[in-house]
Amino acid sequence: MPLFVKFHRIALFALSCAATLSASAGPQAVPDTLAQRLVACTACHARKDAQGVAINDQYFPRISGKPAGYLYNQLVNFRDGRRQYPMMNYMVSHLPDAYLHEIAGYFAAEHLPAPAPAPASVPQAVLDRGRQLVTRGDPSLKVPACIACHGEKLTGVLPTIPGLAGLPRDYINAQFGAWRNQQRRAHAPDCMAAISARLSLADVSAISNWIASQPMPADPRPLDTIARPLPLSCGSFPDQP
Repeated sequence: MPLFVKFHRIALFALSCAATLSASAGPQAVPDTLAQRLVACTACHARKDAQGVAINDQYFPRISGKPAGYLYNQLVNFRDGRRQYPMMNYMVSHLPDAYLHEIAGYFAAEHLPAPAPAPASVPQAVLDRGRQLVTRGDPSLKVPACIACHGEKLTGVLPTIPGLAGLPRDYINAQFGAWRNQQRRAHAPDCMAAISARLSLADVSAISNWIASQPMPADPRPLDTIARPLPLSCGSFPDQP
């Protein structure tokens, strides 16, 4: 009998044995926990490599530790059509408010190690402009500093202002584009839609490149409070707490 035929038969026998053992073992039990049910979320929003190290994703945002109120608002916005991203719209389309609160609370309480920031690939002048807009704003454009609302370290403010630290450049660009194109909306008055309309594409690129190149602060938790009133009225964060 040719040698390759013997190997072929041995391989078939081994496969049949494996199939038999697998069938006799029966289906594997999957724990019915919230963490297990949210694997569909963590597959994009908390990706890790084979060694369990957080991956600096090119697009999907980091949601670990974001304020629960913000996360809940965004889940509702996806469900009710104020934000458009087909995969997210589909996943939450039939989920009730109570479950969305539970999901938001789970990720808000989670504080995963942050990946290293992506190195900037733009000229220093672009990064300088981004730093200016983020930390000081541009009065000539009536654009306030990002830190005036999102916190001095861009870690967000309870209960509903998101942190910007650790967000990928492409995601930030996409969100400005979504506000400009009315694919993303928030409760009126929609302060980010107003700001997006005042920024040039070059300024958006400067902001996104600078933020994405910054390391996460040592303490990434959102602030409890921030100075009021905010530079712009914002429906998601009313002036009266």
